[in-house]
Parts: sequence; C-alpha cells; structure tokens
Amino acid sequence: MLIVETIGKIRRAHQVQGKSIKAIARALQLSRKVVRKVLRSEATDFRYVREVQPRPKLGRWRSALDDLLAENATRPARERLTLIRVFEALRDRGYDGGYDAVRRHARGWRRERDADQTQAYVPLRFAPGEAYQFDWSHEIVVLAGVTTQVKVAHFRLCHSRMPFIRAYPREGQEMLFDAHAQAFAFFRGACTRGIYDNMKTAVDAVFVGKDRAFNRRFVQMCAHYLVEPTACTPGAGWEKGQVENQVGNIRERFFMPRLKFGSYQELNAWLVDRCVSHAQSAEHPDIPGETVWSVFEAERPHLVRQVGPFDGFHATPASVSKTCLVRFDKNKDSVRAKAVGRPVDVHAYANRIVIRQDGDIVAEHERSFGHDKTIYDPWHYVPVLARKPGALRNGAPFKDWVLPAAIEHVRRRLAGSNDGDRQMVDILVAVLSDGLPAVEAACASAIADGVFSSDVILNTLARARMTVVPDSLTVPAHLELLHAPAADCGRYDLLRRIG
Repeated sequence: MLIVETIGKIRRAHQVQGKSIKAIARALQLSRKVVRKVLRSEATDFRYVREVQPRPKLGRWRSALDDLLAENATRPARERLTLIRVFEALRDRGYDGGYDAVRRHARGWRRERDADQTQAYVPLRFAPGEAYQFDWSHEIVVLAGVTTQVKVAHFRLCHSRMPFIRAYPREGQEMLFDAHAQAFAFFRGACTRGIYDNMKTAVDAVFVGKDRAFNRRFVQMCAHYLVEPTACTPGAGWEKGQVENQVGNIRERFFMPRLKFGSYQELNAWLVDRCVSHAQSAEHPDIPGETVWSVFEAERPHLVRQVGPFDGFHATPASVSKTCLVRFDKNKDSVRAKAVGRPVDVHAYANRIVIRQDGDIVAEHERSFGHDKTIYDPWHYVPVLARKPGALRNGAPFKDWVLPAAIEHVRRRLAGSNDGDRQMVDILVAVLSDGLPAVEAACASAIADGVFSSDVILNTLARARMTVVPDSLTVPAHLELLHAPAADCGRYDLLRRIG
C-alpha cells in the first residue's frame, strides 16, 4: 500500500520536475503500472480494502454467533455474558476455531448495530412559561449518620433551564404532589404544559401514540395548577432530554462527594440554595451573556399564576381494630375511640397522615417510614379510660406520656392513693370538654392550695364555667324603652289592698 508521502513524490516529480514515468519508477523503485495509476487517478491517498474476508473456521458459524450476540444484547446489563463466555457457548455447539476470529466478528457486529441505532435529533426551543420537564433520580446520602438512598424529584423550566430538586424517602403519589407544590411555590407559578415519562403514579395505561390514561388524582392536580400533562413515548428519553441531562449533572455537582445531613428538612434547604447559586453562575446555553437565573427572572411573569397548593394526599381505605389502631404502610396508628367498628379513609401526605371517618378527622400523625411501628396518641384513649380506669397504669399508649407540668404533678401525687387512677381519669376526661389549658390552670390552682383531689379540680372547672359572662345583646333601636323602669315596692301593697 502506497503511503501519502510516496504519492506526493510521484506527483511532484512528474508535474513539477517533468520526469517521465519510467524515470520515476526507477528512482522510487516502483513499477511503472503503479506510477501510472497514481498519475491518472489524481488521487492523493490509496487504500486496499479486501472485498471478501476468508474465514475458514468461522464461516459456517457466523449465523449462530450472530444469534448468540443478539440474544446477549437483549439481556439486562448485569446479566450479559462476556465475549469469552459467548465464545465458550459457540464452542459447545461445535465451533473449533480460535477466539480472535470471534472477537473480530463481534467487534464488527457491534459497529453495524450501533450504526443502525444511531438517530438524529432536532434541537428544541420553548417559549417562556411554555413547559417544564419532570423526572426522578436515586441518590445516596448520609442522614442522621445512616447511609440512605433518597428519591430526588427534578424539575426544569424548558425556556430558562432553571432547576428545582427536592429529596423524599419514596416516589409515592403523595411525594409527587408535594414536589409540585414545593416547585411551583419556588418558581412562583407553573407552566402551561408538563412533560413526564410514563411513571405509574401519573399514568394508568399507555395506548398507541401519545394517548394515555392518566391517573385520576394526577389529573386533578394538573387541573388545579392549570397544567396540561404530556407523557413521553416509551424509551424516547430525548423528549425530556433537558431534565435527563440535569439528573447526571446534579448528581456530579451536588451529590459528590456524599452529602451528610441530619434530616430531610436540612437536606432540602441546602438543595434549594445550591439550585439558586448554580443558576446565578451558570451561563444560559442559548442566550449568550445571560445566566440561567437572569433568564429565569425574565420568565417569571409568563408563568401561570399560583393558586395555592393542591391538597395532595393519597387516599387508602382501612379498618379500625378494637384497640383503636389502623394499619397503614406497614405501621399502626391510633385513632379516636369513637371510630372503632367502622371503616376510615387514610389520607397520606408527604410528611403526615390524616385519618377521616364520614368526613370528620379522627386522627392525625406525623408520617413514619419505618416498619412495624405503633404510633399512639394517648388522648385518643381517654374516653376508654372513663370505663376502664385501671388501664391508665399499664396501658401501652400511656407509657412515657408527657403531660403539662401541673397535670403531671397532680398525677404523681394521686399515684399513692387507693383511687388515684380513678381520680386522674376524671381529670383527664375533663380535658375533652373544658380543654387542656383550663384543666392545667385548675390543677395549678389546686397545687397552690395544697389540695390534690379530682373533686376540687372539677369544682374549680365548674365554677370557671359559671363565671363566664355571656355576651351582651344588641337591642334594635325601635325596641329600646323610652323610660327606664324604676323599682317601687309600694305597688305590691297596692295590689294587696285591691285584693
């Protein structure tokens, strides 16, 4: 094969120096046929490409090797065989050739496959306030000293490229609703269109083309924020390429090295600050001389006005046990005693759960994401104590119960009495009707007088109710008396004489 330097010498010798083909061939020790080919073709580079590659060993096994390579490519990444394993599988079928031939064929097979899968894309442009993109990612952080995998919700405004991210323990629907509420509060508005993948918390069914059956609660949220949801084609991540890109960039910029925080609240506050600082320093990719933050500030007036947060809960029906407990999310939560025996609805939010029965709230607890935990509210069991006062001493809900100081002082003083539990239960039951502040004040009054008795405390509460001055009535002008009545006891004597 001629090198380009030799071709250059041939062309210069003939066209510049005027040498003949015979002289050039003699000087460069080439055949006249080669020199003539170079001069006639006017080419400056020659390559030899073998039209047919002989493969005496692999030839009849090419089809079987292609099948093995195609089957291996469809497996999950962690289950794919190495090329040496593919070679061994081919040998088990009878192939007696070497590994190098298999390796060269596999390299060409991958090159052809990659060429077939290569796609071209059209750059996208979005108007201010037109659309945002959403996606989830999984990151590793250290929370309260424990290595934890958190789920991070990613938002990205398509015009300004402004990011917003927030971490959650899970990807549940209530987390999705809370993430939208937090993001739109940060942006101070929403876009007219939201671009999502086909996540189960948003899409119930995928049909042909762009038709989707969106989840009913997800549609309610979009209607609340005046957002039109758009789902991507399965496997077409480029349709929300901005947020896909953001996931990788945020992981590299924010989550490496591994973050360490005490709680989700601290982590999320830090993430918001990092989003702002990054946007203020990053140059906008499409608008030279502008930062992401400056373009975002200009986009804000075009966003859809925020109408307040969506009531983003995930509803689940549940039953109430005889011990006033509702099983939800692998934990048990207490409810008011009156709810026993009838079904309830558990409204799960991102950070709390609200339990309702016939529209009334019968319990509210902070969200717990552990397993096999029982969360008690002792006040839920106070009506039961009125019938079973003995449960106050050993009842599980009342272990480590922290009462206000005055009530706790009375409880300790009554603990030594024979009927101390009964008296304490009477005081606790009074909280349901008079309120905790009134009962605490009555207990403080009893302590000041040195008297520790439920009768005294209840009597104090009764007198407090009697001394409440009713609101004065406003008398209409036409009903007011012109002459105020005067007391005259002599009128009674007059009636006696008339009788």
